[in-house]
Amino acid sequence: MFRPAVPAILVIIFFFVALFAYVELAGPIPFSINSVTTSKSDTFNVTGEGKVSVSPDIAVVSAGITADGVTVKAAQDQINTVIKKVSDVIKSLGVDSKDIKTTNYSINPKIDYQSGTQRITGYTANTTLTIQVKDLDKINQVIDVSTGNGANQVNGVQFDVEDRTKAENEAREKAVSDAKKKAENAAKAAGFSLGRLINYQENTGEPPIMLQRSGALTADVAETQVEPGSTEITVSVTLSYEVR
Repeated sequence: MFRPAVPAILVIIFFFVALFAYVELAGPIPFSINSVTTSKSDTFNVTGEGKVSVSPDIAVVSAGITADGVTVKAAQDQINTVIKKVSDVIKSLGVDSKDIKTTNYSINPKIDYQSGTQRITGYTANTTLTIQVKDLDKINQVIDVSTGNGANQVNGVQFDVEDRTKAENEAREKAVSDAKKKAENAAKAAGFSLGRLINYQENTGEPPIMLQRSGALTADVAETQVEPGSTEITVSVTLSYEVR
């Protein structure tokens, strides 16, 4: 009852024998495969911003002294004497020595160009202390005792938050929510669909709250009144979506 299968087997055998003979005589059978790769590169970028207001708990003050002298040593002696006095009196207010740091120390020649030749007429020395004040009730005292003991430059007061993590996380959540809402509204208005989120960028910063006092300051300057107010922590994010 298996005889009808014999012709089919013979046909298959004949096909492969014929194919082998053709390859031997004519060479390999030519063939090609065309590969087409497509990629979707359309993206939609949207930026969101989140802000959180917090009460600052630290302040950073820059106080320094600039002095002139006929010699390097004369100028240097003046700033060394004053800055040590300023540092000592700030420590007496309860500011830890590790929170007082020298951030600038320079001595430069004063050159007269009007005589026809470059002639050194003296030297200008400058040094600056950066003071971190953790008790904000003492910030006005720190400034006043600095200027009252010879500092003739107060280059800035900046209020900040020592532990920013919680506030930054809250601002980040607001920024992402803002960006997502903008993306959804834009997609609905323009008639396209948002695909998967493919990129995330973030920028963290806040405008510093600054007090500037510089120039020739003396002990006769009125008492400082600096209010910490609030500090605004800002996080901005950019979300990139595929467009469908």
